[in-house]
Amino acid sequence: MQSSKKVCVVGAGRWGRNHIRTLYELGSLGGIVDNNKQTLSDFKTKYPSISLFQTVSDAIKLGDYSGYVVATPAETHYKIALEIMNSGCHVLVEKPVTLNSKEVSHMKQTAEIVKVNFMAGHVLLFHPAIQKIKEMIVTNVIGDLQYIYSNRLNLGTVRMEENVFWSLAPHDISVFQYFTKSKPMKITSTGGAFLQDNIHDTTLTILEYEQNIKGHIFVSWLHPFKEHRLIVMGS
Repeated sequence: MQSSKKVCVVGAGRWGRNHIRTLYELGSLGGIVDNNKQTLSDFKTKYPSISLFQTVSDAIKLGDYSGYVVATPAETHYKIALEIMNSGCHVLVEKPVTLNSKEVSHMKQTAEIVKVNFMAGHVLLFHPAIQKIKEMIVTNVIGDLQYIYSNRLNLGTVRMEENVFWSLAPHDISVFQYFTKSKPMKITSTGGAFLQDNIHDTTLTILEYEQNIKGHIFVSWLHPFKEHRLIVMGS
């Protein structure tokens, strides 16, 4: 089914390809931006009707899109998203939105000033299991929410631009806030950098919320086996 509202995806890497495929299946894919000519050539063969660009500026100038998805390396999100929002378009930015709080605050302020929607790609919130747990919390099936913990572990993929906390923990932080309906009052985090200087490969983060709710998030890309585990405990 074709949609009259078209979306342009910026970045055709692993996560970008997921957005491209889903939007195409929904009939909402309008354009793809990537600075790799070979990548664009491959997409031209696969999606001959879709417009392709090497820069965001060209997509803004030559395209006509209702919104954009930014799925480039995290350190590029800030500049790209600002350019899109200042053109008057809505934007969804993959996690982590940026690598510092000042940039994300400026992005939020820009969206409010130019009156566009600015969203983070917290796709895990829409997983059926997360929705079911939320329902059980709301309907008091587990009693009062007391403790949440999450393990997100694997051997790889090791990042060069961001540490493991920035790469993996945003999923769980967004879920914790969804379940508690609040932001943590206190956060304590520790970890180790073993492969690269100043880029942590493993972190353990303790979060404290209102109503004495506690949580912890353990993330690592130096773990001998893959484990995604989420435990929610009630009274």
